[in-house]
Amino acid sequence: MNDHPPAPDSPRTASDASWEAEAGEIRRFWEGLGLPGLVDVHTHFMPERVLDKVWEYFDAQGTLTGGLEWPITYRREEAERADVLRRFGVRAFTSMLYPHKPGMARWLNGWAADFAHRTPECLHTATLYPEQDVETYVREAVEAGARVFKAHVQVGAYDPTDELLQPAWGVLAEARIPVVIHCGSGPAPGKHTGPEPIARVLARHPRLRLIVAHMGMPEYEDFLGLAERYAEVRLDTTMAFTDFTEGFLPFPRRALPRFAGLGDRILLGSDFPNIPYPYVHQLHALERLGLGPEWLRAVCHDNAAALFGV
Repeated sequence: MNDHPPAPDSPRTASDASWEAEAGEIRRFWEGLGLPGLVDVHTHFMPERVLDKVWEYFDAQGTLTGGLEWPITYRREEAERADVLRRFGVRAFTSMLYPHKPGMARWLNGWAADFAHRTPECLHTATLYPEQDVETYVREAVEAGARVFKAHVQVGAYDPTDELLQPAWGVLAEARIPVVIHCGSGPAPGKHTGPEPIARVLARHPRLRLIVAHMGMPEYEDFLGLAERYAEVRLDTTMAFTDFTEGFLPFPRRALPRFAGLGDRILLGSDFPNIPYPYVHQLHALERLGLGPEWLRAVCHDNAAALFGV
C-alpha cells in the first residue's frame, strides 16, 4: 500500500486518526488474503462543482436516494479523497461520473481524462448519454485511452435501448471496454431501470462488457440471470450485503449459490466517497458471506486486475 502521510504543516483531526485506524484494518484484511491490495471498480471522482451538487442531493434526501438519510462518510477535497484510497491500499479505482442532460458527457470526459493523467491509480473513465454526437465522443474517449465507461440509467433517466446509443454500444463492445452501468431500480426506481431494457441491449450487443452496478439491486436475481446467460456480463458489489442496504433492499439468500457460482465475474465496488458507513464495512459484509478466501481474493482484486490488466 502507498503511504502518504500528511505534510508537516497539515493539521491532524479526529477523522484523520480514525481513517488511519481504518486503513490499518483494511490492510490487515487484504494482507490476510495474500493480496497486494484492492481494486475498486466503483468510486466517484468528478468536477468539484458537480460533486457538490451530488452531495447536496444526498443531504436533501432526494427522491433517487429513496428518501433515506445518507451521510457522506468521506466528504473531503479531491486530493485528500484520493489519498484516503491510497492509504486503504486500493491499487486501482475509477472516476465514475455521469451526465443528467445532453451536452455534459463530452465535457465530463475531458475532465476525467485529465484526472486520470494526474492520478496514476485511476482507471481512465468516460461516460455517455443518448445524443446526436455520442458515437463520436465515445470513439474519441476510446482513442484517448479510456479503460472503463460509466452509464447511469437512473439519474440520466434515459432508455439504454435508445437508437442514439446503439452505435456507441457497438464501439464499446468491439473495443472490449467495460461499462459500469447503474440500471437496477434501487435505491429508487427510474423510468427505464430494471433488467428488461438491459436484456434488450445485450440481445443486440451480446459481447458488450457490462458491469451491473450495485448487483442490480433490488432485481438481484434477474441480473444474476443475465450474467449466467451472457459471458461478458459482470456485477459489482457496491453497497450490496451491507447493513445499510440489507435494511431496505436485502439480497435474497436463496440466490447466494448462484452468486457464488459467478465468483469469477463479481467485482469489488464501494461507491466511495458517497457511502453512509466506513469503507471497511463493505469488505466485512463480503467476508461474512462465508464464501471463503479464494472467492474473496478473486472479488476484491484478481477479477478486476485481470479485466483491466492491473
